Formats: sequence, structure tokens, C-alpha cells
Amino acid sequence: MNALKVLRTPDDRFADLPDFPYEPRYADVGGVRMAYVEAGEGEPVLLLHGEPSWSFLYRHIMAELAGAGYRAIAPDLIGFGRSDKPVDQAEHTYARHVEWVRALAFDVLDLRGLTVVGQDWGGLIGLRIAAEHPDRIARIVAANTGLPSGDIPMPEIWHQFRAAVQTAPVLDIARFVQSGCATTLSDPVRQAYDAPFPSEEFKAGPRAMPGLVPTTPDDPAAPANRAAWETLTTLDRPFLVAFSDGDPITGGMAPILQKVMAGAGGIEHPVIKGAGHFLQEDAGHELGRAIAAFMAAH
Repeated sequence: MNALKVLRTPDDRFADLPDFPYEPRYADVGGVRMAYVEAGEGEPVLLLHGEPSWSFLYRHIMAELAGAGYRAIAPDLIGFGRSDKPVDQAEHTYARHVEWVRALAFDVLDLRGLTVVGQDWGGLIGLRIAAEHPDRIARIVAANTGLPSGDIPMPEIWHQFRAAVQTAPVLDIARFVQSGCATTLSDPVRQAYDAPFPSEEFKAGPRAMPGLVPTTPDDPAAPANRAAWETLTTLDRPFLVAFSDGDPITGGMAPILQKVMAGAGGIEHPVIKGAGHFLQEDAGHELGRAIAAFMAAH
């Protein structure tokens, strides 16, 4: 892979983050620097965020998992958080994001017996990784996410979101996160979501991601996602569906995942009440406890 032209957010942008005492760590994945944070010891749990957030989103879940005796690992996707930010939107592809996370999880950290937790784009990436490397996977948690293959139309509200992200002259990251929450974010929390992006040129990742979701059957990522569906619907790993009751974008996926995922049978799937799309923000402690209980039971 040719060297990408990347930007790196200055460290002082991340000073005084509320409830986020975790020291950043860094790894080279295919020539770019990926940041991640860790808490706790024990079985590893990979916490994958989506658009347009970063590992900060998982701060309360990390505390719950570490307290329950697990090792919580939350990366920043390339283009987000403290990770390197390619300046060209075209450098972002679905396949590359899967590969960057795979490289961190398996080449750098050599994780085994892994529980993968994915929300939003974190699920689109995490479900692919679980399907393509089942020998490394112990359990899967899907939270307000899916694995679109372009064969089923996306809801209209999602198309409105994609258009808004792609056309906004200034992309207000904190406002987008707030719009996906049922609770009101404090000013310090809003500032934490804005922190990775000092200016518009840092936002190629958030701008690119909605356009990478497969919406037509001939999308470049569609074949790999169909293959992942085939694997996951027969894979015998415990599969938790932990959705909120207030996500208009992904809510319809919860009953489908519960029905078709082989590992979802016989498991009590929580519905996180009073939470929006970013259920980690609205009910992070509750979701963290649900994940820990699922891991302990299975």
C-alpha cells in the first residue's frame, strides 16, 4: 500500500476528557497509525465504534467490563479519534477499514478467544471480522448495527443522513452525535466528540463512511458481506443482540439478527430502554453490564 497522506490530531485537543482516563496506545496497521485504549485484564473484548464517534463513546462500557474482570480494548477507526486521518475521502474503503481493524486485533495484539462488540459502522466491520476469522472469536455482540449487502433497501432516514453528511459545508460532529442520542450531552462531552477534528480537512473519514455502506447489490463490498452472512447464520458462537428501543436507522435489524444468527438462539437479548442510536452514550453502564452478564453466562 502506498503511503497515505494523513493528518494527525494534536494531543492537546484531547486534554481533560470527561470520564476517560485511559492512556492512548498506538499501533502501525498497514502504514498508518491506529490508536486504541485498554482497561482491565482477562478475556479480551474488542469495542468497535462507528460514525462519527471514537473510542470515547465506550468509556462507561470499558469501566463496567474492566470491573467485571475482562480486558476491554477500544480502537479508534482510521480517520477518527486519535488515529491517523487520511485527507482524501477515496482512501477510505470498506475493505480497508476491515483490514485495518483486523491487523490491530490479530497481527499486533494477537487476540484470541475474542468477544467482538460492534455498533453502527463498528458492527459492519466487526461482523465481517468475526465471520472471516471464526477461530479467533468466542462471542459476538451486535448493538444498533447491521451487515448490509445492498439486497434490502436502506430506510429513508438513512439516505437523509448520508446526504446531510456529504453535503454539509461544515460537518458539526457533536451535533450529529447529539442527534443520535436520547439524552442531552454536556458541553464537555460534546467537546470530546469534536476534539479529533480541529478543522474540516480532518473530517474525510466521517464524510466518507456513509457512502461506503452497501446500498446496491453490485456494491464492491456486497459479495464479502453476503459471505459473512452465510458464515454467521451457521456459526455456533454465542451472539447477543443488544439494541436500544429508539434507533430509527437500525432498529429493524434486531428481530432479524435474533432470528437468523445461529448463536442467538436460547439467549435473552436485552432491549436498552430510553436510548437512541448511540446507546453507549445514553446507557453505557447498562449496556456494559449486559455484555458482561452475557460473557459470564456463555
